[in-house]
Amino acid sequence: MQTIADTIHISKNSVSQALTGKDGVSEETRRLVFETAEKLGYVYSETRKKKQQERSRTIALIASEYAFSQRSFFGEIYLAIEKECSERGISLLIQSVNTEARDRLILPSVLDSQTIDGVLILSHISTEYINAILETNIPAILIDHHHPDIHADCILTNNRFAGYEAVRYLIQLGHQKIGYWGNVNISPSYYERFEAYLRAMNDASLPVDPEWVVKDAIEDINDMQKKLSNMKAFPTAWFCVNDGLGFLLISSLNQLGIKVPDDISVCSFDNGQLSQISSPPTTTVTIDLPIYGRKAVEQLLWRIDNPNEPHMEILLPAKLIPRESTRQLTS
Repeated sequence: MQTIADTIHISKNSVSQALTGKDGVSEETRRLVFETAEKLGYVYSETRKKKQQERSRTIALIASEYAFSQRSFFGEIYLAIEKECSERGISLLIQSVNTEARDRLILPSVLDSQTIDGVLILSHISTEYINAILETNIPAILIDHHHPDIHADCILTNNRFAGYEAVRYLIQLGHQKIGYWGNVNISPSYYERFEAYLRAMNDASLPVDPEWVVKDAIEDINDMQKKLSNMKAFPTAWFCVNDGLGFLLISSLNQLGIKVPDDISVCSFDNGQLSQISSPPTTTVTIDLPIYGRKAVEQLLWRIDNPNEPHMEILLPAKLIPRESTRQLTS
């Protein structure tokens, strides 16, 4: 290290900081140290070499304006990504995509730069837009989204298993008349949670009443009340694909004079703020959002180093949190 320091006229301490990946030296100096070390035959561990390579990388995080507005869910994932990049010394660039850019397939200008090593795509934008990003051949990872026409690594919630556990919990409480509330066209996650509902009902040999299966729901109190008013009867429990719908459903039932959980139990998904402030607090499924960020960065770095390996989906577990919106059915 002293020889390297003497050669490029810096301190031995600066050489050590550069080789060990520590702060205190500029990226230009760090690269110069490594170049000089190579020329002089200096041997350093692959771990240190990998750490240095990571520190010199720049990745982009791209999401729709809508996704970035969902702070309680995607905001936590973003913060986890930012934290992971900071700890690894990776530069992170953020770019939102508006509807015009999406529809006209206008890619972020940052992708035209030669400095981007990888891309994280947060949630759904559109299949065409995501494929346009992939056509740049920049390594990319999808977070909380996948589609048969998109060929890329994905970090996902195990929606089918987690949704199955939620509906089975309602069944174990004695409920046999269970409805579904969601929109299968908005997100693959919502469709998978619908599939989980159907699977749990089928495995328990319980009938599914089409009147209680709402597959075109929107998070609007008027729309929900209209749908409820058109029903001849209600189930004893509802499974909602997210906390927003769960919150609105509980509010709508309360306005109709129907008590939750005395008359109807409600279970939702995501464990966001709405599930916690609802009256009563909603039984829900929690997702470890920070692990999303960590796994996304880890997988992107792996993909950068292994561009020819097969694409894969990483399913993250979720856990049921029983609260006061569900109860044992006694009769």
